[in-house]
Formats: sequence, C-alpha cells, structure tokens
Amino acid sequence: MALTTFESVRRGRTPATSPVIEASGLVKRYGQVEAVRGIDLAVGTGELFGFLGPNGAGKSTTIQMLCTLVRPTGGSARVAGFDVVRQRSDVRRHIGLVFQESTLDGHLTAEQNLRFHADVYGMARSSVRSRTDAVLEMVGLADRRGALVRTFSGGMKRRLEIARGLLHSPRVLFLDEPTIGLDPESRAGLWRYVDRLRAEEDITVFLTTHYMDEAERCDRIAIVDDGRIGALDTPSVLKAGVGHDRVRVDTTDDDAAEALLQSRLGVETTREAGVLTVLVPDGEQFVPRLFELGLTIRSVDVTRPTLDDVFLAHTGSRLAAGPSRGGRR
Repeated sequence: MALTTFESVRRGRTPATSPVIEASGLVKRYGQVEAVRGIDLAVGTGELFGFLGPNGAGKSTTIQMLCTLVRPTGGSARVAGFDVVRQRSDVRRHIGLVFQESTLDGHLTAEQNLRFHADVYGMARSSVRSRTDAVLEMVGLADRRGALVRTFSGGMKRRLEIARGLLHSPRVLFLDEPTIGLDPESRAGLWRYVDRLRAEEDITVFLTTHYMDEAERCDRIAIVDDGRIGALDTPSVLKAGVGHDRVRVDTTDDDAAEALLQSRLGVETTREAGVLTVLVPDGEQFVPRLFELGLTIRSVDVTRPTLDDVFLAHTGSRLAAGPSRGGRR
C-alpha cells in the first residue's frame, strides 16, 4: 500500500508529492563570512520539521532566506510552491512568522496588533473576530486584548507574537525558538494548539529550538552546524545512529572501579558529576558483567541515546532539557 505524504515523512523519507519547502545549495555570505554554506532541504506538507544547531550555526539566516527577508547569495529555494527571490509576495502570503526579536507595535493594543496583521494579509472580515478570539485564548491573553503592548512583559509579548503568526492560518508556520519566555503551562498550551492546527488545517511547521522535549516532537530533524547540515532524519533514526547506551555507575571506590573496567572489560570511562560513565552498545547486557567484577556498587543507571547525545555528537554542545520557572529570554 502506498504511503501518504505524512506517513512518508514520519518514516524519514522525502514525500512523494512536491515539498512545501525546498532548498537546493542555499548559500548566504556577508562579505568574507559565509553564514550558510549550501543547505539542501525538502519539507513535506503537514510535517513538523526541526532545524537544530548551536548559536551562530546559520539557523536564523536560513529561515530569513526562506521567508524572503534576506536574499540568498547562491542556490535556490521555494516555499508553498513559490520562488523566494522571484515571487516574494506570494511566499509571504502563505507563511506565518514568529522570530526571536519582537516586531510588535507597543503603542497599539494586543487586539489592534492582530487586526493590523489581518488587514496586511487581506483576511476576510467575517473570520477576523473568531480567529482573534481563538488565538488570544490559546496564548492566555484574552483578558488583555485591550491593553497596550508596551505594558506587557517579555513573555506576554512572545505569546502575542505567536498568536499573530497563527492568525491568518498560513500553509507554513516558521517558529524560531517560539517558547522562549513562556512558562510551562503556556508552552503546553501552545503545542496543543499547534498540534490541532496541523491536524485540522494540514499546516507545515518549521521549528528551531534549543529544548530537547520540543525537538522530540518533530517528524524529522536537521542538525546544522557551521552553515551546513550534518544530519537529517527522524528522531528515532538519529538516536539509533549514536549507537551507544550510557551506563552510570556509583561505587564506593571509583578509582578501583575505573581500573577494573578498563583492564577486565576493555571499556573507557569518564566521570560526570562524580559518577563513572561508560558508553556501550547494549547497556542491559553490560550490567551483569559489571557486577561480576566484585565491586561494591551503590547504583547503576542505564539510559538510551537521546537527541541531546545526537546534538552533542554533531555540534560538540548540548541541547537544553527545557525551560524552568518561565524559561529564558
């Protein structure tokens, strides 16, 4: 039986139909600095696509080119079927944007910001009220619709920007670290709404994030570093590619344990937070061998590879587990 586009995406394959986002050899230079060094992408309709990388890797520059805000130096890209250089207006009508930097008008109310956005995008007046109500409720700002945006906290402004990006029901929604500044409850509310949008409107979401729990939601993930994509596949395939379980061993004599692990089992160890750590292909089979060494072991913990391990392997840095006490700005 033939796979649907979404099923194909879930299995890490390029969709059979034309992708809603496609880039070939995309390059951006600023003088002698090459921020993006040849990005190739094909993102399917309805896909939640993660674009991960450390700061300065070229993520935001790539998004800016896809959204027609920055002209590529080389290569080509199409979004929603339109060329990002020759058909900029068509691209912009079919996308929603939520960037890290605020672009709200602080002298307008929350509702006025949304209504101005609706006018710019030519939304039908009959749908503006209901969509405004829905997105303000979703981000928890329904009771502040008449308040001036300049009185909002950073987190409230972020929530309003997310509401604005969703207002006109775009075919592609670009979310550049969208949950920075949001508390856990607001984050959960945002993702529930995005999931519903994808189910009901077949929207494609292109996401950058530093949070591992958000990256795990993605159908596929591209890991970019130094302006290039180093890995691209489903989260499960990327994690399997790391190839090792992490075994943490807490003993009464770590020096003796380290020597025995190296001499008798032939494994190298590291110390993380005062606990011995070993990377092995199969942690469950390794644990019984560990106890045969005659060590006094307080505890053993076995963890499978995570996206954080994948990220570390490809970029040399780690993702964040998630925000605490309202996140970070």
